[in-house]
Amino acid sequence: MTESFRRSGEYDNEYTTPHQGAGQHASSPAGPQPAAGQHAASPVDPEWPPPPAYQPSPPGPAGTSDAVGPAGPAGLLSEPVAHPAPRRRRIRGPVALIAAVAIVAAAIGGASAYGIQELTGSDTVASSSTSTNVVPSSRQGTVSGVAKAVSPSIVEISANGSAGASTGSGVIISGDGEIITNNHVITGASQIKVTTADGKTYSAKVVGTDPAKDLALIKLDNASGLKAATLGDSDRVQVGDGVVAIGSPEGLTGTVTSGIVSALDRDVTVSTGEGQQPQRSPGGGWPFEYGGEQYNGNPGSSTTTYKALQTDASLNPGNSGGALIDMNGNIIGINSAMYSAAGSASDAGSVGLGFAIPINTVKADLASLRAGGDK
Repeated sequence: MTESFRRSGEYDNEYTTPHQGAGQHASSPAGPQPAAGQHAASPVDPEWPPPPAYQPSPPGPAGTSDAVGPAGPAGLLSEPVAHPAPRRRRIRGPVALIAAVAIVAAAIGGASAYGIQELTGSDTVASSSTSTNVVPSSRQGTVSGVAKAVSPSIVEISANGSAGASTGSGVIISGDGEIITNNHVITGASQIKVTTADGKTYSAKVVGTDPAKDLALIKLDNASGLKAATLGDSDRVQVGDGVVAIGSPEGLTGTVTSGIVSALDRDVTVSTGEGQQPQRSPGGGWPFEYGGEQYNGNPGSSTTTYKALQTDASLNPGNSGGALIDMNGNIIGINSAMYSAAGSASDAGSVGLGFAIPINTVKADLASLRAGGDK
């Protein structure tokens, strides 16, 4: 005999004895429906469902267990339908996180974009010696792409003084006309004229010099809106990296040549331009010493030595102060010395032996140059 546990703790038969009349219990689960004015009593145990012959009743009191019979399986089958909501909540977490990072990226720029790459596992940064891509992505790694992107930032410098005239190059580092060049390009000059890539000519004044590093900073008069070059990181340059040189050799403004970095940390000795003027060879290049040998003449008695990048990119007189550029368009050096074959005119020209002052040396010296340096 099936038994159920009553709330009073007593045991009884599964169903009560049938009674007649209003307010009385139905005789059995399958018994007749009560007459008008009558109602069927609930089963003794409220956990049991209404009889199958009746219309399904609303859910029972709180704490009741799953129903059996036709209504029961339907309830069980419907239970998984409630699961999508928790699943959606689980999905919304990462999506919300990435959306939040994207908003931060839009607010603070490139650094956060790197954070998104780290979160998503994406690695889209091009391998290079520096982290900035000045050249458009469709032209990266090409000499023409570098030339187009950087040429507007390279100028020709004409310096006139008591010792004569000289021609060199320079790199624009600010929109209002700050230009880095070699000290030997402007030393002793009483008048400086600068021609930009678009053909405009400006007068310039010396802001500061550092003869020990063969560097100088000049400033254009009444200039604005110029395109400043991007200064890279010469500490990350490696032998074999492709490079482009831009300058004004022999007054040929905006000349572009290319090659590789041939060596690092070469000890190059050049004239400081102070005291006795260096004696140039017929080839016309600025005199320098390397490995105990003199090139392009005698540097004179007042010299300075610095660590240089060596390149086989073609450099000629007039390239001094111009830019040595990596293949992403970053300035990695200031061209300062090159070997020109001495002798007859047939011997003139570059032989692939050039040197550049590392750009990190320039960046470390900028504050001093802006303050006047040794001027």
